[in-house]
Amino acid sequence: MHLDLALRMMSNLLWTGFIVCAPVLGLTMLVGLLVSILQVVTQIQEMSLTFVPKLLVAGITLIVLGGWMLRELMQYSTRLWSSIPSMF
Repeated sequence: MHLDLALRMMSNLLWTGFIVCAPVLGLTMLVGLLVSILQVVTQIQEMSLTFVPKLLVAGITLIVLGGWMLRELMQYSTRLWSSIPSMF
């Protein structure tokens, strides 16, 4: 295996991982920011107030976008397996 091939494979792996994780992380971060602003404005310092909404948003996002995430991962693994003969 050549160095450029290994770097390209690692780049594809990291990019696919980023694309698949971005919706869950982005929406969870947005909800966390909104809840933090709400806590600052109302001065309510309840720990479950920060945890429960982020958990619900992450679960809903996984349910809604789970099929797309799985398709992306399957396409990546199919591309990886189909490129094995050309590596040698």
